[in-house]
Amino acid sequence: MDQTYAPTFLWSGGVTPDTLSAMNDDSGTDERDGAGGTRSARIPHGTADADSAGRTVKLSKYLAKHLRHQPERIGLVLDPHGWAGIDDLLRAAAEHGVRISRAELEHVVAVNDKRRFTIDGDRIRANQGHTVEVDLDLPAAEPPAYLYHGTVARSLPAIRAEGLRPMARHHVHLSPDRETATRVGARRGRPVVLSVDAGAMRRDGHVFHVSANGVWLTAAVPPAYLRFPSPG
Repeated sequence: MDQTYAPTFLWSGGVTPDTLSAMNDDSGTDERDGAGGTRSARIPHGTADADSAGRTVKLSKYLAKHLRHQPERIGLVLDPHGWAGIDDLLRAAAEHGVRISRAELEHVVAVNDKRRFTIDGDRIRANQGHTVEVDLDLPAAEPPAYLYHGTVARSLPAIRAEGLRPMARHHVHLSPDRETATRVGARRGRPVVLSVDAGAMRRDGHVFHVSANGVWLTAAVPPAYLRFPSPG
C-alpha cells in the first residue's frame, strides 16, 4: 500500500449494523462455485496502516455490492452501461451512513488488486460481474488459443455435465493465464484449473469480450471445450 496516502475517514453519526453488513458484504457470484456467497473481510488490527487497509477492503466490497448487484439498496441509479455519477454515489452512500471523500474513492479504485472498477471523469462503474441488467458495450474480441478457469474439486461433476454457465451473472468469467485462474480457485479451497479451448470456441461461433481489467467474458462454455487436469 502506498505509505504516502492519508485517507479521509468520514463517518456520519456512527455506523449502524446494517451499514456494517453492507460494507462487509462481498456479494460476488461464481459460475459454479457458490453463487451469491457472502464473505466478511478479515480486518487486521493494531496499526494505523492496518486500519487504513481494512477500511479500503471494506469500501471495495461496498462498491462491488452497489455497482454490481444492489444499486437500489442505496437509491443509486446506473445507466444502461453500468455507469453511476460519482457525486450521486458519494451522496447515496453518505445518506446511508457511509461517507467517502472523492480522494478516498479514487484511492480505493487505484489500489484494488483485481482492478474491479473504472473511473471515467465524473462517473464510475464495475468492470464486470454484474447481476443487475447492464450492457457493458464491450466489442467482440479474438481470444488467445486457451483461457483458464479456476474452480474446486467439488464443482467438477456439475461442470463435466453442464460446462461453465454464468449463473446469476451475465457472462462466464475466464482468466488469461493459469496463475490468475489458480488465485480465483483458491478463494474457495484447493484450486483446480481448467483449460478452455477458446480458439475452437471462437471458430465455432462463440463470442468473447475482454473487460477493462483483463477478464475474458463469454456467454457459456460447453463441456466439449473444457480440458480437465489428469486425476492425481
